[in-house]
Amino acid sequence: MAVPFRRTSKTKKRMRRTHLKKEVGALTTCSKCGASIRPHRACTKCGNYKGNEVIKTKEEK
Repeated sequence: MAVPFRRTSKTKKRMRRTHLKKEVGALTTCSKCGASIRPHRACTKCGNYKGNEVIKTKEEK
């Protein structure tokens, strides 16, 4: 069984793991209602996508 000759330092270990981090997903605003939505998806608040109504939502009474 192979055994490391020297201990891996904290710096080397952290340099190797720099790409293992979480990133915040991109957000855009809806052109009709201004709600925050993910890009290339229909708005869940008003149901619009690129200026067209694609999802019918319940209107507030």
